[in-house]
Amino acid sequence: MTQPIRIALAGAGAFGEKHLDGLKNIPGVEIVSIISRTAEQAAAVAAKYGAKHSSTELEDALARDDVDAVILCTPTQMHAAQAIACMNAGKHVQVEIPLADSWADSEAVLAKQKETGLVCMVGHTRRFNPSHQYVHNRIKAGELNIQQMDVQTYFFRRKNINAKGELRSWTDHLLWHHAAHTVDLFAYQAGKIVQANAIEGPHHPELGIAMDMSIQLKSESGAICTLSLSFNNDGPLGTFFRYIGDNATYIARYDDLVNGKEEPIDVSKVDVSMNGIELQDREFIAAIREGREPNSSVASVLDCYRVLGELEQQLEAAR
Repeated sequence: MTQPIRIALAGAGAFGEKHLDGLKNIPGVEIVSIISRTAEQAAAVAAKYGAKHSSTELEDALARDDVDAVILCTPTQMHAAQAIACMNAGKHVQVEIPLADSWADSEAVLAKQKETGLVCMVGHTRRFNPSHQYVHNRIKAGELNIQQMDVQTYFFRRKNINAKGELRSWTDHLLWHHAAHTVDLFAYQAGKIVQANAIEGPHHPELGIAMDMSIQLKSESGAICTLSLSFNNDGPLGTFFRYIGDNATYIARYDDLVNGKEEPIDVSKVDVSMNGIELQDREFIAAIREGREPNSSVASVLDCYRVLGELEQQLEAAR
């Protein structure tokens, strides 16, 4: 009988629980340890998902010999250092998007992965959403060439709260977090990014971050991408992708896909689940079992962080 892959999850907030819900559907996975900012939350989530260990310290999970791999859903600023710590402890690691909030830290994580040979995967969920997989499969088959992507990433945010409306200890970021999804997806669908420009709106007086941002990208294939991001949007929330191809137009909203006439496209058979987070976790587990590089490995997504670093330099120079 194949031994289970034993998982520790750090960061038991709203997104951490999405991973735990997805992991429940994957055979041969055992949730061993839950790490969270407070002991009470860690213990409560551990009890809910049947984990035998909980703590406020990642080091406690890394010291356990019954933990094979770690999923990091911790604050952005911790991602790079914690991913490196996991690999130093001999654990495979999946770090939620973004990999880091600087180009130098991103490079350091890749260097550690190459040194250890462990699976290090980054949570670029859009690669796994059935809607985007459908488009990607058409591109791979030579049936579609992307000419333009038009993407809107809109939220209404005035305080540091998570998706469950709970206060959190870190500040979200339009560039290093939310733009990372689209920068990577555009390159995944249209080729290496060779030109990138960004402008930003005023910074929030308390949060200290830009609340609005506009990004333009061009790939080596000649395709272009326009990305609009806002924390000021008092309307429908989320990210909406319009693919304009040489012979078709598609609009993706999370796991749903329609054509340019808003006619639904059935993507239920694209993969074994309609849940992008679950599919992402399935790839992580499969890569560990098969000893291979996963889709959205640190190596495969690294160029996204090069682009983000260049955009940050542009924005800083313009302030």
